[in-house]
Amino acid sequence: MKYFFPVLMLLFLTGCNNHPEKSTEKPLARVYDKYLYPNDLNGIVPVGISSTDSASVVKDFIEKWVRNQLLLNKAEINLTDGEKDVQAQIENYRSSLLIYAYQQSYLRQELDTVVGEQEIENYYKENQSNFVLGEPLMKGLFIKLPSKAPEMYKLRQWYRSDDAENIKRLEGYCFKYATVYDHFNEGWVNLNEVLRMIPSGETYKNNLEYRKYLEVKDNENYYFLSIKEIASEGTVMPFDLVKNDIHYIILNKRKVQLINELDASIYSDAQNRDHFTIY
Repeated sequence: MKYFFPVLMLLFLTGCNNHPEKSTEKPLARVYDKYLYPNDLNGIVPVGISSTDSASVVKDFIEKWVRNQLLLNKAEINLTDGEKDVQAQIENYRSSLLIYAYQQSYLRQELDTVVGEQEIENYYKENQSNFVLGEPLMKGLFIKLPSKAPEMYKLRQWYRSDDAENIKRLEGYCFKYATVYDHFNEGWVNLNEVLRMIPSGETYKNNLEYRKYLEVKDNENYYFLSIKEIASEGTVMPFDLVKNDIHYIILNKRKVQLINELDASIYSDAQNRDHFTIY
């Protein structure tokens, strides 16, 4: 969006400066009978930038203005009168912008943006068919460790523990020796993607719901998986995973309802006051 204002200015300037004799300024550029003057550049240079950057902004603006005028000239020459008649399109675009701006202003004043936890939970319970998992998810941790790593027996104890001190020891050990250490006890991750990091990991998939720990070895590495929780494919998505989405859905429904009510109110009021007629 950072280019919107300069482009808008260029479009505005396409209809300006057809009469250079009316300006006492020295023009900055000319394309056929159109001129660009210093006064036309008011406001395009951001406040506080260096003189070098300022000059670059001005140079870029002039270049774009010239290119725009050349394209406009070609369009004027090559398009038919019907193709050049864009007044209806401009009016429709202006109308759409004004309606949208009014609707957004109305929403800012009237929309209740507070969505309670209970309302979110109720929506979740009433619309569970909309929140079905396409792939299994899990919470836990995954470790890939070179087979020559020292004192691996300690890691086997620590990665199975929920004790804060053991978790701290595990992290220190993994930061020092592990090739991969992914801790996702608090966030859901794709189980299939985790299993792809384990040799023949897919073969263990059906048994993981009934076990908390998995250890696999190949010629070079050990692979440890600690499973805190699994959400199976085809089941309802965990609430904490979709909570923010539901918050957005509820707000969006409120917006749609408010806009529909606004439209109906304006229509009914105008009808009662005989402000329109449909023939």
